[in-house]
Amino acid sequence: MTPSKIRFSELVGEQTRAEIFAAVLTAGPISRTQLAQRLGLVPSSVTRMLPPLLEHDYLRELDTAPTGRGRPQKMLQVNPDKHIVVGAKIGPAQVSAVVTDMAAGVLARDEVPIADCTPETALSAVADLTRRLLAEAPEAADRVLGLGVGVSGHVDSQAGVCRYSALLDWNKVDVAGPLRQATGLPVVVNNDVNTLVVAERWFGQGRDVDSFAVVTVGPGIGCGLLLDGALFSGATGLAGELGHLPLDPAGPMCSCGRRGCLEALAGDRAVLRHLRDAGVDCAGIAEAMDLARSHPGTARSIARSAFTETGTALGRGLAGLCNLLNLQKIIIAGEGAVAHDLFGPAMTRAMQAHAFSTAAQDCDIHVDPAHHDLWARGAACLVIQDAVGAALS
Repeated sequence: MTPSKIRFSELVGEQTRAEIFAAVLTAGPISRTQLAQRLGLVPSSVTRMLPPLLEHDYLRELDTAPTGRGRPQKMLQVNPDKHIVVGAKIGPAQVSAVVTDMAAGVLARDEVPIADCTPETALSAVADLTRRLLAEAPEAADRVLGLGVGVSGHVDSQAGVCRYSALLDWNKVDVAGPLRQATGLPVVVNNDVNTLVVAERWFGQGRDVDSFAVVTVGPGIGCGLLLDGALFSGATGLAGELGHLPLDPAGPMCSCGRRGCLEALAGDRAVLRHLRDAGVDCAGIAEAMDLARSHPGTARSIARSAFTETGTALGRGLAGLCNLLNLQKIIIAGEGAVAHDLFGPAMTRAMQAHAFSTAAQDCDIHVDPAHHDLWARGAACLVIQDAVGAALS
């Protein structure tokens, strides 16, 4: 087998080699000494593990000018041109996709609305987008590594199956199989918020911490976890279902069919329900935000009260998250994050009021209203991550 035909997964069978590749992607250009320090390894271990990655051009070593006396340092960086990768996010109203290089840099992107979110419609849209984007990439057939897909809900990543998604109304949907057949590519599937966690870890707000959560707000409340530097999915992929934390047994009905979940108290529907109960007609969450920010009179007061109520519920949920995991950072993301000015103050007050000891003070809150491209880019990272022996999971 010639070097150009050797599969990347065969090069990185050992966990340490996979960790090296991921660390170079995240922090490169980086010296061998810095890499060893970052991974907690002795420099000789790094030197021993590097040759296959260098020989097959997955990593490159470049000379840099010395900053003082001494010889130039050799800096490691990922070869972005070795492969291309496709990442996609399936939402209830649209599918978005990107093609990235091996360093997760976006080369092409597109998104399409879907008439419904049935598995047939959504998966067909993903396959069509994948084919269209790859048709624009030079020599794609010889360079494409695989397709990563992010889907809401309980996802069994090993089987490539969405076990249950309340948002999409999916039950036991095989995602990987039909897409593999339609595109001819290896397919990696995970919860969509987990894809965002990987993206934030590799090139976002999670680069400087080892334990953080991404909490998405909007129609649903999602959560993904990175603990001690590794994506945490739980025993069967269910970890992070913060939105279905039962807070009020007598509360409103949730999309999952149970009462009083955090999602039912803090999602978009909770804002609209508060307005409706107060006699204010509102077509959707965008109009509710407009009422709360600029509309004069009673309607503005009611809308602001609605966001305060949902922010308080979210803050209680975040306090529970901090009490359980003592996180360093929580990143508030999702389409609803643009309303942080409306729900954020109440969220922070409730989180501080209900957090135990220093749990709230130990955790920084960062708001990142992530565009769909970031979710899809994270899904592409799943493929890279899988190819390097699941170095971050």
